[in-house]
Amino acid sequence: MSATLPDLAFVQQALEAAPFHRWLGLTVTETGADEIKLSMPWRDELVSNPKVESAHGGVLAALIDLTGFYALIATGNMPLATADLRVDYHQLATPGPLTIVGKVVRLGATLSVAEASVYSSDGDLLSSGRGAYRMLRPSA
Repeated sequence: MSATLPDLAFVQQALEAAPFHRWLGLTVTETGADEIKLSMPWRDELVSNPKVESAHGGVLAALIDLTGFYALIATGNMPLATADLRVDYHQLATPGPLTIVGKVVRLGATLSVAEASVYSSDGDLLSSGRGAYRMLRPSA
């Protein structure tokens, strides 16, 4: 990991650079040596099944992907793109704020791995996953 970790404000600013992340209303609530925690308010536009008011699985997958990505940024490293992503769905995500926790699993020079979990406001695990991310190679 990097010796000097970016502060929470830096990670929030990096997150908000992406219009999709701004639209989701994501907030960085905690950062640490190898972990990040985000929160997201509920939006009616997330619903894919109006009968049960559940969020689209693609949104949950995006949350897992971007949380893994920003977990790496929070460690002072620079991922470039997602190389692989695996997502498991455990329960329906229904109206209420979401919390997403990401953790760096392996930091590599060209490929790093991070995992993330999405929780309901009651603390129920809704989805989890793991991503592999191409890393920016340090210039020689």
